[in-house]
Amino acid sequence: MSNFRDFLFDRGRSRRYALALAMTGVRMGERLLMVGDDAPLAAQLAAKVGLTGRSVVVVGSEAAAARVTAAAAEAGVLLEDVRVGALPALPVDDGAFDAAVVDAGPTFLTALDGPGRLDLARSLARSLRPAGRLIVVEGQPRSAFALFRGGARHAVPLKAFRAAGGATTLLEAAGLRPVRLLADREGQRFTEGLKRT
Repeated sequence: MSNFRDFLFDRGRSRRYALALAMTGVRMGERLLMVGDDAPLAAQLAAKVGLTGRSVVVVGSEAAAARVTAAAAEAGVLLEDVRVGALPALPVDDGAFDAAVVDAGPTFLTALDGPGRLDLARSLARSLRPAGRLIVVEGQPRSAFALFRGGARHAVPLKAFRAAGGATTLLEAAGLRPVRLLADREGQRFTEGLKRT
């Protein structure tokens, strides 16, 4: 019965985000930057860096910032910093992070045009320390009611983004090397690029 309630009321978030947490490889004590509107994912990633790390989340609106803060509180996570930024510029310092995670879907990254996405990828690359990594998460685990909230409509820009080369092309154009596909499972694709210097 408990699993049925989790399914209905979306309380099984940690299970739904297990793949994303594993693929991003975020560790305790790291300095993490996340860009995107997926509030539960932001909270789960912030929990991974713990009190010895640092987590900064950049979102596109005050409403998204409130959702991220609420999701973190619900998960029992103290989020150090939630910032509202006008993309593609990022309100963060260069070389400040060990890892950056960008939520590419359903609409956050795909709402930008091609030059805007490239500017964002370059800003993310600049935010990383040498040997830092940028992980793009394309697609997200959806709740049972996603289709009623326009999930099918959001899939169209994501398919167009992938048809244009997706995250691999984007990260290579931003100067990250090597770029590799970590996984393509459960409706999600994870691509990682490393910053050499």
